[in-house]
Amino acid sequence: MIATPPLLPDAGPLRWRDVVETPAVLIDLDVVERNIRRCQEQCDKLGVTVRPHIKTHKLPLLAHAQLAAGAVGVTAQKIGEAEVMADAGIDDILISYNIVGHRKLERLRHLAERCRLSVVADSAEVVAGLARTFADGKSELGVLVECDTGMQRCGVLAPEAALELARQISSSPGLRFAGVMTYPAPGQGNAAGEWLERVAGIIRSAGIEAEIVSSGGTPDLYAMKHHTSLTEYRPGSYIYNDRSLVTAGACGPEDCALTVLTTVVSSPARGRAIVDAGTKVLTSDLFGMSGYGMVLDRPDSSVTSLNEEHGRIEYGSEPMPSVGEFLRIIPNHACVVSNMVDCVHLVRGEYYVRAEPVAARGRIT
Repeated sequence: MIATPPLLPDAGPLRWRDVVETPAVLIDLDVVERNIRRCQEQCDKLGVTVRPHIKTHKLPLLAHAQLAAGAVGVTAQKIGEAEVMADAGIDDILISYNIVGHRKLERLRHLAERCRLSVVADSAEVVAGLARTFADGKSELGVLVECDTGMQRCGVLAPEAALELARQISSSPGLRFAGVMTYPAPGQGNAAGEWLERVAGIIRSAGIEAEIVSSGGTPDLYAMKHHTSLTEYRPGSYIYNDRSLVTAGACGPEDCALTVLTTVVSSPARGRAIVDAGTKVLTSDLFGMSGYGMVLDRPDSSVTSLNEEHGRIEYGSEPMPSVGEFLRIIPNHACVVSNMVDCVHLVRGEYYVRAEPVAARGRIT
């Protein structure tokens, strides 16, 4: 069997427990590489290209690893994230968010001069703003119609509305209709795929080419069936995974590459430990679960409450951790944790690689 070359840097001789101060975010590159390859293999099997969402990790290093494994480009949620990726030499970027406002549109135009850029729109007003900005641009801006297939955020609600918006984009100066996209509600990935197939068929029957038909979402990635019209998939959380995905059955704890390393600072009562990771490191997102994370290798524990600098962990059995002991917590939602720290610590198992600045941290505009 031929060994697969690593996508990411190797570890040195130091162990992370001898280097890192807590609280800190650890990223296990062995798990990251396994997750990247598993996703690429699944999408190859489905016959769709991969355009991973970088809002999960916000790291050019990992975006380049995803591209090296076969991704065609990346997805960003905000212009600031896309600017960081373009600065890092990534030249095919989709911004999957309505761009509204003169200043943002000017930034978008400048960004389009540096990479192959596409965006989404779900209303005539958004399309009109894009057209005013790109009417005299050097090249046409690709625009996908965003469809709401049950998430109840942005997106047109009916196939006929998608067709109407596709016509507006096609007739707007400086714009090119690029296709349709959605972000499905969890558990609705295959239903969303069927919805997109119907929409793409209606648009093509009207004489308009829908080059890209794009869906996304990690929760349903490995439960997806083949959909003839689907051309692209945009997963994000798969590269790290988290407790919400473990709970949903999309992965196991061993597939979670991101953990929050924390130290027990107090053990004031039987069955209770206090750690130095609170809301400033662990997300308060619940996703319908109880508790704010799971302690690695201690299924009898629960992160029951968080303050800014304190986390409360309750244990159902012995042994209790000692004051000064390291614990690793799988957070409920990895994407939020990435945006809370200036750098993450790359590791391979017990060995340290390096600290990596979170380049797109705080790029929320």
